[in-house]
Amino acid sequence: MRLRKDIHLGTLLALPPASRGWRASLDEQLQLLKAEGYEGAQAWDGWGAIQRAGLDASGIARVTRPEQLDPLARQHRAEGLLYTNLHLGTGFDSDAEMDALAAALLEAQARHGHPLLVETHRATATQDIWRTLRWVERFPDLRFTADLSHWYTGHEMTYGGEFSERMARLQPVFERVRAFHGRIGNSGCLQTPLDRPGLYLDHYRAMWTACCAGFLRHAEPGSALSFNAELLPMAVGEGAHAMWLHYQQATQAAPTDPWQGEPCDRFADAEALWAIICACFHQACHDTATETPTP
Repeated sequence: MRLRKDIHLGTLLALPPASRGWRASLDEQLQLLKAEGYEGAQAWDGWGAIQRAGLDASGIARVTRPEQLDPLARQHRAEGLLYTNLHLGTGFDSDAEMDALAAALLEAQARHGHPLLVETHRATATQDIWRTLRWVERFPDLRFTADLSHWYTGHEMTYGGEFSERMARLQPVFERVRAFHGRIGNSGCLQTPLDRPGLYLDHYRAMWTACCAGFLRHAEPGSALSFNAELLPMAVGEGAHAMWLHYQQATQAAPTDPWQGEPCDRFADAEALWAIICACFHQACHDTATETPTP
């Protein structure tokens, strides 16, 4: 079992020309990814361009109704995607609605032989940690894409308690992680530059190592754990047509300019995240090698 160097194509969106990842076209950016040792790229659509560049493609989709899952799994398997990352539900889902989504997901996944991974994400069924843990108790076959920034920041996981205790309570999800969205945030900001040290970096290393260990304990032999750096811009588009995402933070020098105001090179930070997850995976390999197998 191994770690895969993949990337979310949102990381390449709206890069300023000074970025090491900037190229005049997507095709040139995809060739850069190939040259930099990336194996695959994840996107909402346009997977043909990824595949023509010699990269594996994985998908992303938002699903809010159970009946959407079967045709999605069928289509994404036909497109040759490795797996699909799901924003599942809305965050206003009742337990019964969450359960209907989970049952339809597992049925569609089994019918089409296409992995469907539930992302830990705001404004979805997984936005609340406690309810997600109860959901896993009811549906232990669910598997996840860990974007832990949504929980670390959204739940302010450092507030009023021992972080190690919260880590232990999250173990049922960590054991079921089969892909990552690589982003690091602190207690107040979802996406932070990596040149600003803080205790939160150690927290992410601990959480990512726990996820890697869960993968090594339970995934099928020969599986690969997909790590996708996902460092999104402040905005895409220009002028009145700009869509403001507000993931990347602006500098004080250019607080309203998404092109000149980025405080770090997101493409360079993606490489730094890869170095961090490689160290986490190595540590998890060491930790699990000495464990006594559970019957």
